[in-house]
Amino acid sequence: MEGQEYLKKSKVIKIDSKKSWEHYISYATNQSYPLWSIGFVKITIPVVVVHFSAFWCVPSIQMNPFFQELASNYQDVLFLTLDVDEVKEIASKMEIKAIPTFLFLNGGTLVDKIVGANPDEIRKRVDHFIQSTPS
Repeated sequence: MEGQEYLKKSKVIKIDSKKSWEHYISYATNQSYPLWSIGFVKITIPVVVVHFSAFWCVPSIQMNPFFQELASNYQDVLFLTLDVDEVKEIASKMEIKAIPTFLFLNGGTLVDKIVGANPDEIRKRVDHFIQSTPS
């Protein structure tokens, strides 16, 4: 998958198609994640944070380093990024009306949403979900 190339350089996974979205959401939902070529290892990744962005949106671009930092600091959370112009079908399905938008999914279900570039609130909500999600 093309998104896996991005994974090699970053802890944030770039979603570049409906197929890659379904792949990562499915694994997070089932709490299974592929471990190289040796099969599947059961690990807990119930919380997914998705950054819906666009290459032309300055606030979205400014949030990228912060989002990378979160991904490095919160190893038990799956961080995804998606350009709304590249994967319009998913942006529409998730009812993204403004960017940047940050969605919080737990077990594949939308549990929270932040619209706008608000690093303190995003960090606060990630902390909340980490603490309230059983391991």
